[in-house]
Amino acid sequence: MRPVSQAFLLCTLALAACGSSNPARFLPEVATSSSQQRLRVSTIELRDIVLPAYGSAADILSEGPDGALKALKGAEWADNSAEALTADLARRLDLGGSASVAAEPWPLSEPADVRLEVRIDRIVAAQDGTFRLSGQFAVASPNLHMREFLERFAITVPLADQTAGGIAAAYGRALDDLSGRILRRLAR
Repeated sequence: MRPVSQAFLLCTLALAACGSSNPARFLPEVATSSSQQRLRVSTIELRDIVLPAYGSAADILSEGPDGALKALKGAEWADNSAEALTADLARRLDLGGSASVAAEPWPLSEPADVRLEVRIDRIVAAQDGTFRLSGQFAVASPNLHMREFLERFAITVPLADQTAGGIAAAYGRALDDLSGRILRRLAR
């Protein structure tokens, strides 16, 4: 290969690597809570949510006909970290309940009344037109402000469509459902 052709090829490859790929970025839909549930505790520390490896990827995934999870082309989550999801759930709990909720590390000198841990084991935009979120949440109460418990959850919400926007909307509704379940359990 001639030197000029090699230089041209290298420049072409470098430009292709830079690419004009600028995927659309989506956030889970955020609902505004109009009412607050009265809780038995006044402060809650939400530990970082544990996600399966595929759930912490930047790609927005959809289940294909063969059951494989495939990335939607040109679409990513705006922030795919467990910390971002934790902050989002903490906000939903804080707005929906009477307790002050903050993600770890707890920002106040006085410890929180309870510590909430959420572990998600399945999060999928399913082929059957539903969005599924399942796992468990646990409440620890080091100072015995309330009885400790561990509870499993399985949430299914309808998907309007298998687009990134449809998945983000369903994801937000599933998080609203999860926060509602946690709040109802903390109100008992």
